Amino acid sequence: MYDYLIIGAGVIGLAVAKSIKEHFPDASVCIIEKESGVGFHSSGRNSGVLHAGFYYTASSLKARFTRDGNRLLTRYCEEHNLKINRCKKVVIAQNDEEVRTLHELYRRGIQNGVEVMLWDAKTLYEHYPNIKTHKEALYSPHTATVDPKEILTHLQKTLTDKGVEIRFNTPYTPAVKNQAKKIINCAGLYADKIAKDFGFSKNYKILPFKGIYLKYTKNDRFLDTNVYPVPNLKNPFLGVHYTITVDHEIKIGPTAIPAFWRENYAGMKNFRFSEFADILTTEAKLMLTNSFGFRNLAFEEMKKYRKRYFISLASKMLHKVDESGFTQWSRPGIRAQLLDTRTNELLQDFVVEGDRKSVHILNAVSPAFTSSFPFAEWVVENYL
Repeated sequence: MYDYLIIGAGVIGLAVAKSIKEHFPDASVCIIEKESGVGFHSSGRNSGVLHAGFYYTASSLKARFTRDGNRLLTRYCEEHNLKINRCKKVVIAQNDEEVRTLHELYRRGIQNGVEVMLWDAKTLYEHYPNIKTHKEALYSPHTATVDPKEILTHLQKTLTDKGVEIRFNTPYTPAVKNQAKKIINCAGLYADKIAKDFGFSKNYKILPFKGIYLKYTKNDRFLDTNVYPVPNLKNPFLGVHYTITVDHEIKIGPTAIPAFWRENYAGMKNFRFSEFADILTTEAKLMLTNSFGFRNLAFEEMKKYRKRYFISLASKMLHKVDESGFTQWSRPGIRAQLLDTRTNELLQDFVVEGDRKSVHILNAVSPAFTSSFPFAEWVVENYL
């Protein structure tokens, strides 16, 4: 019997194992993973952006974990010679109302202890002449990009060197309850279903959203910093934006298209009728009630399947862009977003439930990759 058994070898599962071994070096730790390697789902399909932490209200766990996670993952990459692109970020406005939201983001950044600056349009032009804004823009000097797969692979090797057993091709079954003194559920898209086996997640269910990026494939590099629109602060999605990858490629996206089953990446692959029926029923209810603006969101996101429309959303943030260069779709990712079934609202902060025998990470919400190290530390300190 293990001291700790972790379900899921995404970034959260690996980070929790790392934190356990740092707190309890002699503890026996096992990670089970249904796939053949680490990060097959959300973690390995992540945009790679290390967010700074100015989007979130100061009272949220997300604000603290994002701020600290940016610093810890940056240091981790530096210490282990992993790739990092300190490409920074600019958030632009298109009208006076969005300028007011920029000021709210600036206020949140200052409250969260994050370095942010408000630039007027002239200052923005001096630094980034191709970026277009209305009156003002928000500048984030500590936003960066990394290679998620490289970090996950490095974490895997570090953990196995410390004696952590990782069992691939090993899906969860209820029998794992008898294999460890404590179970930590880090199963991402299936965390809610596993939690129900332990008597948790009674008021929650995962609602999946599909995210796709479109890559620029021409050789010219017309942009070297991330450019984001002002987000709608009422939902957890940041809108179509420019991301500069760790290898200096340019991509636009992502979508946030409601998916019809949990691993609805492409075609009918991984189709499960029971998931389809359950999720479709939930989404139909949300369409009828338009909870959290779901109906508007769904219609807007479906329009992004039209490449010309998708590109046009990004083009208006720059003075000049060769739209014909965006030709290659990225691998889709599925975002596991937790829905409170009592209120029909999406939860925008981390949600964890547990007891003496098990801990269930139900909402490792974006930016979970950035937040992974301090969040895992918090889980270990508060639940283990």
